[in-house]
Amino acid sequence: MSQKTPEDKPITKTRRPSRIREAHEVKIIEAAEHIFAQRGFNGATLESIAEQASMSKQNMLYYFSSKELLYQTVLKNILNLWLEKLNLINQPGSDPATMLSNYIRDKLEISKSHPNGSKVFANEIINGAPHISQYLEENLKPALEADVKLVKGWIAEGLIDDIDPQHLFFVIWASTQTYADFSTQIQIALGKPELDDGDFKNAGDFLTHTLLKGIGLTFRLEQLNS
Repeated sequence: MSQKTPEDKPITKTRRPSRIREAHEVKIIEAAEHIFAQRGFNGATLESIAEQASMSKQNMLYYFSSKELLYQTVLKNILNLWLEKLNLINQPGSDPATMLSNYIRDKLEISKSHPNGSKVFANEIINGAPHISQYLEENLKPALEADVKLVKGWIAEGLIDDIDPQHLFFVIWASTQTYADFSTQIQIALGKPELDDGDFKNAGDFLTHTLLKGIGLTFRLEQLNS
């Protein structure tokens, strides 16, 4: 029978704790998103987050040493998700209509899949971003500047109307994130206990139609919908 080499042993021993740690961290972060979304940073306690995660406070502190660290992790996770997957410049497609349509629908998908993270981020911004302002300066601003430069290029080529690129993004952010941040208001207005896939599809259809027409992409919009 062949014996394992010394090189084999670390692989077997290190992978399992890594997977366990990752699973516990995901569980804690999801619990923290829920509690922070409901109670805000000041109202949330480590005890309530640990209870939501179904683990002891002592065990949770092994992974996240403070409420501040856990809160910043939740904020950075949702922001990184937006930056990694939702930069307009990284969207598939070679024309403004396709790229913007994908951007809008993907932004809605994040609102659907991570509503609590979005709520936590919104509350942080409403309160002046006291915990994450530097992170926004270092990460959000450069990403936005790259996307604005792309839109300005479309304007220079005559592909879209001469609009203010920054306000285009502000409108997209506000209109897509409202389906997470103000989901309760929308549910009440629609008379539904929760928003479903059809609601997000309808939102995507409407926002794409309205925003693309608003920047002069009527003809291309008709092609996309045909």
